[in-house]
Amino acid sequence: MLFAVIPPRGGRPHPIRVAVLAGLLALSSFTALALDFPLTLGQAQQLAVARSRQLNAQDQAVTAAREMAVAAGQLPDPILKVGVDNLPVSGTDRGSLTSDFMTMRRVGVMQEITRTDKRQLRTERYDRAADKALAEKATTIAAIQRETAIAWLDRYYAEQMLAVAVEQIQQAKLEIEATQAAYRGGRSSQADVFSARSALAMADDRTSEFQKKLKNARTTLARWTGDASDIALAGKPDIDSIRLDQMSLETSLAHHPQIAILNRQTEIAELDTRLAAANKKSDWTVEVAFQQRGPAYSNMVSIGLSLPFQWDQKNRQDRELSSKLAMLEQSRAERDDMLRAHVAEAQIMITEWQSNRERATRYEHELIPLARERTQAVMAAYRGGKSSLRDVLAARRNELDTRLQTLQLQADAARLWAQLNFLTPADVVNKDMP
Repeated sequence: MLFAVIPPRGGRPHPIRVAVLAGLLALSSFTALALDFPLTLGQAQQLAVARSRQLNAQDQAVTAAREMAVAAGQLPDPILKVGVDNLPVSGTDRGSLTSDFMTMRRVGVMQEITRTDKRQLRTERYDRAADKALAEKATTIAAIQRETAIAWLDRYYAEQMLAVAVEQIQQAKLEIEATQAAYRGGRSSQADVFSARSALAMADDRTSEFQKKLKNARTTLARWTGDASDIALAGKPDIDSIRLDQMSLETSLAHHPQIAILNRQTEIAELDTRLAAANKKSDWTVEVAFQQRGPAYSNMVSIGLSLPFQWDQKNRQDRELSSKLAMLEQSRAERDDMLRAHVAEAQIMITEWQSNRERATRYEHELIPLARERTQAVMAAYRGGKSSLRDVLAARRNELDTRLQTLQLQADAARLWAQLNFLTPADVVNKDMP
């Protein structure tokens, strides 16, 4: 597979392209190591970006706009004109090209002289279209990184939850054995045996649910990373911090790729407005022709100059300019509204992310230890004949449920972290490489 950095018209590669190319160059060394080392989040994102066909398509859109920028700055093609003037159609000279002194064979060239400012504006418009395509590419990279991170984290926490569910099955099997032994020894009732079996069936059912979630998570991750989705995952990333500046969200989100797209669209609308204003000044057309007459007469040269007559500017050129001004205001309003929407959405996600982290920390440091101590206390009471087996099963289920709730809160916080941290493209080149 061949990859190329397409430089803009100024000759300097765009930083997003440089980052993507560097990731692709690092990909070969990563592929050689992928089977021997766990898959980190950064490596998964590298693979997803490298495998994306959409990014290649957007590179072609940039190239197309750059090429059109050059073409738009040129004068229109000259027009070759040939013909016969004043050919007799009656009388003795009918159909003759040389008998009548007025008959001329003509060959000429006509050239429209488009104003320099118009051609420059057209060039700038396509340059801005290329910049917009680059902003769209940045949006795609951010989306790939974000969705890959979510898929990676979903698989990570699905595996953690499945491990807890498997542990619950193992404990349920041990409880069945202990209950049956107690029943044979007369220390337990048949109802306790049925309760233990019911607990195992419920644990099996929960395990099936987590197996389904893990399978779906693997499928989603494979959509981004291909065969690498089967590799074991490395440790989870630090989700306690985000790249957004929470104190100045509006300033931070002004660099959001979707806002960048609307900024480029606004620049295009501004150029369209300036071009509409420039169109109020007509372009000249120059024509030069050589006219050949019969041998007895002199040949001639004609020179002509034409200029469109804008006789109804208020209903044509002025209306076009008004339309472009309205579209410019529309673009500005859409940009401002989207920025407000992103700020509000990000603030809500930050609040939920912080809340989930706080709750997960409370579960991990307070509720899980309390549930574990309760299980130990009930077990001690059961051994002393002061508690029933049902109490023991309930305590153990509560402990496992608390652990699962902790993992779910951590998973929810991690998803929000991925959505917040990859609103803009992140440099994941060589990140987390073993």
